[in-house]
Amino acid sequence: MKLGAHQSIAGGYSEALKRVYKIGGNCLQIFSSSPRGWNFPKVDKKELKNFLDLKFKLSIEPVYFHASYLINLADEGKISQMSIKSLVLEMNAASLLNIKGSIIHLGSYKGQKSKTKYQNLIANIREILKKTSKDSLFIIENAGNRKIGQTLEEISQIIKDVNDERLRLCLDTCHLFSNGYQFDNNKDLDEFINKLDKLNLLDRLEVWHINDSRDEFNSGHDRHANIGEGKIDINEFKTLLNHPKTKNYPFIIETPGFDNKGPDKKNLEILKSLIDI
Repeated sequence: MKLGAHQSIAGGYSEALKRVYKIGGNCLQIFSSSPRGWNFPKVDKKELKNFLDLKFKLSIEPVYFHASYLINLADEGKISQMSIKSLVLEMNAASLLNIKGSIIHLGSYKGQKSKTKYQNLIANIREILKKTSKDSLFIIENAGNRKIGQTLEEISQIIKDVNDERLRLCLDTCHLFSNGYQFDNNKDLDEFINKLDKLNLLDRLEVWHINDSRDEFNSGHDRHANIGEGKIDINEFKTLLNHPKTKNYPFIIETPGFDNKGPDKKNLEILKSLIDI
């Protein structure tokens, strides 16, 4: 089973591989550069070789970038252009590093959705895809807190309108819970999977973010909690990790950590304890 975590790139991309291996993970999510401000990835030959060699040695696979939280592809001004630049550089770096692609929050409409804003979103995604390597995936993450992509129907429509095979889906359990999706038994999860299938999203599903929620069901918020410390029933994680149609996806934690230092070994150990042998 693929269980991993988001880890810091302090000291270089290779250090993140060491960190996730140390806490017992075998897949990884990282930022391509510091998420504080508009910073862009830089990959020199030495770092490229070190990363690829260590990734193979430790068997950390797959690896994903998580795009900057500053990204807003529905913006009609400077933020939009900076978002495009950031994602083009990141997705091309992903191709070099044998990283599958970028997991992306699309942004927000900053008020009322309009036809112009929506068309701008679609055009910007298409521009990014046109300027990036064909083996680098554009992975849309379901959103919380009034952002684009709160519902499966909205994501399905965006993917349909962009119409590109490189679009994929990342589902976050916390964001799903906050937007009214719940599955703490196989019957509920079967219904959820059928919904994905009807919306043509099941074949697009790439990876799960597995996080507990600090907020109540259907609250609209998206604050992560450690596994077992939040509002999501532990059976939901157990169901997800053992269901024949979901257990083979990569699962990545973005939890605050029991020491408040980020995703940690204890969160992964709790999840591992839920897996039926």
